[in-house]
Amino acid sequence: MTRVTSADVARESGVSRTTVSYVLNDKGGDAIPEATRQRVREAAARLGYTPSAAARALRRGRSDLVLLVLPDWPIGPVIDTLLDQLTGELAGRGLSLLVHHARGSRPLADLWRAVTPRAVLGLVPFAPDDERAMRQAGIQVVGSTLDANTDPGTFSVPQIAIGRLQVEHLVARGRRVVAYAGPDDARLAPFADRRRAGVAAACEELGLAAPVSAALGLDVAAAADVVRSWRSAPEPVTAVAAYNDEVALAVVAGVRAAGLRVPDDVAVIGVDDVPAARLASPPLTTVWQAIDAQATYLAASVMAALDGTDEPPRPDDVFHVVVRSST
Repeated sequence: MTRVTSADVARESGVSRTTVSYVLNDKGGDAIPEATRQRVREAAARLGYTPSAAARALRRGRSDLVLLVLPDWPIGPVIDTLLDQLTGELAGRGLSLLVHHARGSRPLADLWRAVTPRAVLGLVPFAPDDERAMRQAGIQVVGSTLDANTDPGTFSVPQIAIGRLQVEHLVARGRRVVAYAGPDDARLAPFADRRRAGVAAACEELGLAAPVSAALGLDVAAAADVVRSWRSAPEPVTAVAAYNDEVALAVVAGVRAAGLRVPDDVAVIGVDDVPAARLASPPLTTVWQAIDAQATYLAASVMAALDGTDEPPRPDDVFHVVVRSST
């Protein structure tokens, strides 16, 4: 179907394209009679005319889009919640969120030059050349990082601290031999490697042996084999820090399949506090992440960058342990 243009509206209403442009962009003041304005609006409605977003952005030199560059991560409950919250926060400020799931080799510059966003938001740091080019083009850049960071305009959720928190909780429950259960999806390595490093650092600081680790999928038999190997070691594993709740639930199933009990034989702690965590048997202890607070902060950071105001205060309670029966 051919797109309806402003020229079509001009022909339909019997006026010039300039007049159509003035009317539909609410310009021209008293120079255009109200009857003419009404005729143009009725013609546009009758034809189903929709102004081109790209042309509108070109005229104004900007759009109302915030471009979120999402790395090649699987879309799980946490990312899904973050996108939903962030979309709502920005919509309340008159901005629309456009998500780019970065896959393949297409340069980022091709995208932001095409959509002309007012701001670009990254969940991991941008390449220095990309960030420099966006700023030179007048686009505000707001970043996030998986590591501890105090740079202005960059929000961090330190993954290492999550692993530390898991071990501290397990040790407080009297566990002394800890294993780390990671995901089998290589795309999650930026998170998983940091969380495993946090688990290892906490074990060392607390005088525990270095944690053994394994990558687990959602396969009960494979999880049971891993649990059996951990339990048959000279120092049997008594606690597992899992990458997230899905992996933790696989461990719980594997413990049960191996003829053992949670938490009597093996305590298990996950991350994310997904709805299934509280429905598990036993209910799963987990590390809760303040996704809503993170989304609010990122949206406020975008607005601060656009308005040229001070960086918003960072949320304090980014994550904490939700204690249930699995530990």
